Amino acid sequence: MLIDTYGRVATDLRVSLTDRCNLRCTYCMPEEGLQWLAKPDLLTDDEIVRLIGVAVTALGVTEVRFTGGEPLLRPGLVGIVERCAALTPRPRLSLTTNGIGLARTARALKDAGLDRVNVSLDTLRPEVFATLTRRRRHQDVLDGLAAAHAAGLTPVKVNAVLMPGHNDDEAPDLLSWAVEAGYELRFIEQMPLDAQHGWKREGMITAEEILASLRTRFTLTPEGEDERGSAPAERWLVDGGTARVGVIGSVTRPFCGSCDRTRLTADGQVRTCLFATEESDLRAALRAGADDEEIAALWRRAMWGKKAGSGLDDPAFLQPSRPMSAIGG
Repeated sequence: MLIDTYGRVATDLRVSLTDRCNLRCTYCMPEEGLQWLAKPDLLTDDEIVRLIGVAVTALGVTEVRFTGGEPLLRPGLVGIVERCAALTPRPRLSLTTNGIGLARTARALKDAGLDRVNVSLDTLRPEVFATLTRRRRHQDVLDGLAAAHAAGLTPVKVNAVLMPGHNDDEAPDLLSWAVEAGYELRFIEQMPLDAQHGWKREGMITAEEILASLRTRFTLTPEGEDERGSAPAERWLVDGGTARVGVIGSVTRPFCGSCDRTRLTADGQVRTCLFATEESDLRAALRAGADDEEIAALWRRAMWGKKAGSGLDDPAFLQPSRPMSAIGG
């Protein structure tokens, strides 16, 4: 198993398939994009499947989430999903995507063995979407959501980040829309993971502010800690019904004490936390001929050194040098 010195056990693996993205979200990367990883630096499809296999069969991982960048840009995605679904024991497989291209791939991904998706959508207004993402692809995301729901990639979860002066008034509208469409909405506090290092704590929409906005229109009943477990989102029942809304307060309401995640970057580095400043190289060992047992030992050693928390409340906190697109969401 992947245990750390604080007794936490990692069973949830986040795998970045690419650092590339077809959007340019203002809270993630500059308009001109980034210096992408060179192809030889990226893990191959076979290497990805092998490392996931080690995690599942030797290290106790039960859930695998494919991320990016934008994972739908990975040419071999469907094949990777199919091969991972064939592992024994079979892990639960999910995907975090911006939704562009999901309309044409949702059915193939479901047939390959993908269980569900998280789709990022911060606004219901096409013009605000264009401002936040620097691309006019709003309808493509809506079409992708509908296709995922129709294909049975459920529950379809929608991730939204509220930004001051852009969409900070949209929380109730987003929830009303999500409940009607049958999606589960989750608001995420903006985190210091932008390539520009422009994040400012004082400019962030907090979990408390999000909840206060939602309560102007809805009655929210806490789901409770027993239901939450190690999930990052605190969840509430909406108006006493079965619909739920979640808030991930990574900055103001951290959940580090129950974190069960380990992360693999697109170039084969293990990260113990989104905000880690150190990585452990599995790619080099893999390409040097290490066997599965040696790779598992390296992975265990990396996770053993996981810190108690993200360090966001420490005055000496340093934002990771690698942006979200490089390390996976």
